[in-house]
Amino acid sequence: MKKLSKSGAKEKIDEFFERERFKPEEAKKIKRLGMKFKIKLGDKKKRFCKKCFSDLRDGKVRIDKGYKIVECKCGYKNKWRLR
Repeated sequence: MKKLSKSGAKEKIDEFFERERFKPEEAKKIKRLGMKFKIKLGDKKKRFCKKCFSDLRDGKVRIDKGYKIVECKCGYKNKWRLR
């Protein structure tokens, strides 16, 4: 198993989010990699569901009272505050 540095992990995370599509298992691994090296994902977290880690580009988008709500195909409603 190859050891990874913090800068290497950051590069791997950036490469992952440049891709068009990804699998939920890959998103879960990338999130855990960020947690291991204490790398904040920031707005990149909005690309996948908080519950099932699937891509949210296919989800239904609603804007209501200052919140953006994206409904995933699993039924979970991901909610972020608009600024």
